Amino acid sequence: MDRNREGQIKDLEKDIQWDIVVIGGGATGLGCAVDAASRGFKTLLVEQSDFAKGTSSRSTKLVHGGVRYLAAGDVALVYEALRERGLLLRNAAHLVKKQPFIIPCFSIFEQLKYVVGLKLYDWLSGRFSFGSSTILNKKSVEKALPGLDSTKLRGGVEYYDGQFDDARLAVNIAQTAIEQGATVLNYIKVEGLLKSGARVNGVAVRDLETQITYNVKAKAVINATGVFVDDILSMDKPGAKALVRPSQGVHIVLDKSFMPADAALMIPETSDGRVLFAVPWHNYLVVGTTDTPLDKNSLEPEALQQEIDFILQTAALYLAKKPTEKDVLSVFAGLRPLAAPTKNTGKTKEISRSHKLIVSDTGLVTITGGKWTTYRKMAQDTIDQVIQVAQLSKAVCKTEALAIHGSTTKKLGNHLDFYGLDAAHIQNLIKKEPNLGELLHPKFPHYLAEVVWVTKNEMARTVEDVLARRLRILFVDAQAAIEMAPKVADLMASVLNQNEEWKAQQIGNFITLAKQYLLNKHPVTPTYKEDQLLTKA
Repeated sequence: MDRNREGQIKDLEKDIQWDIVVIGGGATGLGCAVDAASRGFKTLLVEQSDFAKGTSSRSTKLVHGGVRYLAAGDVALVYEALRERGLLLRNAAHLVKKQPFIIPCFSIFEQLKYVVGLKLYDWLSGRFSFGSSTILNKKSVEKALPGLDSTKLRGGVEYYDGQFDDARLAVNIAQTAIEQGATVLNYIKVEGLLKSGARVNGVAVRDLETQITYNVKAKAVINATGVFVDDILSMDKPGAKALVRPSQGVHIVLDKSFMPADAALMIPETSDGRVLFAVPWHNYLVVGTTDTPLDKNSLEPEALQQEIDFILQTAALYLAKKPTEKDVLSVFAGLRPLAAPTKNTGKTKEISRSHKLIVSDTGLVTITGGKWTTYRKMAQDTIDQVIQVAQLSKAVCKTEALAIHGSTTKKLGNHLDFYGLDAAHIQNLIKKEPNLGELLHPKFPHYLAEVVWVTKNEMARTVEDVLARRLRILFVDAQAAIEMAPKVADLMASVLNQNEEWKAQQIGNFITLAKQYLLNKHPVTPTYKEDQLLTKA
């Protein structure tokens, strides 16, 4: 990022009043920071962990209008999401791409039912269309989806949606906010809300790296903390009624040999009435998701055995090669911040997926609900509301046409493309220091230079930040991520001027975390030996 974390921390030391302080570094909070800063407001965003640590890094990797919401009759939500999908493709061209999806059909009736609904989906997308849906015969489906069990297959329907890398987009949005003039900081925890009389006028925060606390004054405070919104609301009004009911979504990752296709598989109705996807992503296959109501929040939720069983059993109904637990390379769980129902039915599918804005009597503005695809519109609505609540100068939203950091349509044809325009900087780094052109791991194309780059320029502070959310290795192959940890720790220590104790702690912490992403495996834990590690970054 143009300003590193150490430089931005100095902004907290200044005795100034911010126009807007945003709490939460997921998609919604980061979107709010970009929107506010691009309108000219003095903006600060604080995140208690790393950017997109929670829900925003654990999605099904889809930029979509929501076919199942259309089936439920929520046309307005689908229309809005399809428009935002088109804007994302334009504004983050390096990370968002058009993705064909195929629904396998086992009767003519199914084909007709799905194609009629998808034609409406196409029509709603208007000038933002990603392509027209079509009916496919059995042979065409088999060709497009090798690995599909076609025993009773009649044919299928193909339609188009979008795909992206969620955590990487979050990092790029953080960079965009900084470029627009915002101060954006991870590992800063909100300890309380400051008040003047009955109004919220700032936040008390603690830097989790230095343990230094700061009182930050602000004209407006936004609570964009996803599944944790009730924690902030309880600071504002102890005992306040919960606004969010967390729902857990689990995904498993398989080798792409289970379905070596460019197209994705979409199952529109599973045994529990959910939608299941099998999506090619970073040369692996992501399969999910579940929808399990929970009563507690966690930054690192764990998949339940029944969720894993459900995905494997459902996938086995459609894949010729039946996946088992031993085939799962990684399993990850995320919590969706769904608006709480008015009655306790225990069924999250009855809970609204649309976003909601709440203004407390104290002036605290809370944004909750929604989904990744509509993050920009959620941010626009939030800042429009904040302007009224805090009586800020009126300024129009500029994000519809604002390119996200790194956006480009030019491609190198390799994995560096997901850095967009920053790929050239990584290539230049390797030219200056050829040893940084070595691979991190024989199974992956990533260079040592990438670790140096994301530590210096993308505010990665831990081994987990690099392997989970900058390079995405933990999410596709947890064992390989464990094996990479010592090299990553050594490279980061050189950049951050950390000692051997820090390296050992980072490796240990990461291995403990990564084991949660493994199923019934006994991973080979790398031994930390100083003389085996790299020493130059």
